[in-house]
Amino acid sequence: REFLRAINHFATTLTEMFLSDSDFELQLWNNYFHLAVAFLTQDSLQLENFSPAKRNSILAKYGDMRATIGASIRDMWYSLGQRKIEFIPGMVGPILEMTLVPELELRKSTIPIFFDMMLCEHRLSGTFSRFEDEILRRLDSEVEGGRGDEQYMQLFKSILLSCCQSHPELAKPGEDFVRLVSELLERLLDYRAVMNDENKTYSMSCTVNLL
Repeated sequence: REFLRAINHFATTLTEMFLSDSDFELQLWNNYFHLAVAFLTQDSLQLENFSPAKRNSILAKYGDMRATIGASIRDMWYSLGQRKIEFIPGMVGPILEMTLVPELELRKSTIPIFFDMMLCEHRLSGTFSRFEDEILRRLDSEVEGGRGDEQYMQLFKSILLSCCQSHPELAKPGEDFVRLVSELLERLLDYRAVMNDENKTYSMSCTVNLL
């Protein structure tokens, strides 16, 4: 809780003193995002790994601090305005790591950041290829490392499709991108599920599908 209080104090200081054009400090903002994501993803806050009694005790005393810091990260991202492009693709990986945390409300509130990244890059260059390349690359390692699930795949698909359909210039390329990521996630999850399966035929089939 003390770390959370300190991080929130950093956030307030950044927006008050280091956000305007003349005072903007890229490294400070970058440090903030990495620190906040590291805080959110630490083992001691992953409540689903605890017994029901311990989880309920923590929630009663502290609440779910992941939701609190996740909302702060989201708000800090949107406060960057035109500066967002300076954090693409560098922040794609940390934001992905955050959205993969298996907490429903956190996922719902932070997955839209991906669309904002797509929109930001598209408006500047007419494409979001840097964002796309980075998220596809990072998804591979994150899912292999045990993160991601069916719920995440469905949320990612529904939220981003809805966002893309509200912006005509991104409707078609956005739909293609969401389909690509959804298919990759499905194959990665299948592959992970059969890694230790004794059925070699099914394992090989999943490998071929992924390739």
